[in-house]
Amino acid sequence: MAVVNITNDNFENEVLKSDKPVLVDFWATWCGPCRMQGPIVEELAEENADIKVGKCDTDQNGELAEKFGIMSIPTLMAFKNGELVGKAVGVTPKEKLLAMLQG
Repeated sequence: MAVVNITNDNFENEVLKSDKPVLVDFWATWCGPCRMQGPIVEELAEENADIKVGKCDTDQNGELAEKFGIMSIPTLMAFKNGELVGKAVGVTPKEKLLAMLQG
């Protein structure tokens, strides 16, 4: 499944109302570690049809970044049934991200 672009406008429908667990990668284009995390997130999306993976550009969606208290990027958050169930800050291995979504 392709990575979904998460915005202030579609967050509720794409994440909170999703029938699948959702991983959201809060990132920015200028962030070096975010560029390292990107391929891991893309791989996760391609290999796991049972989850939804989204990326949220914090520069373009400051409202969401503020709502979730994003202080450092990349920050990755896992949601299930509209609830936040896991959070990781910094470059995070695929296995840990999967564990957050399945745990």
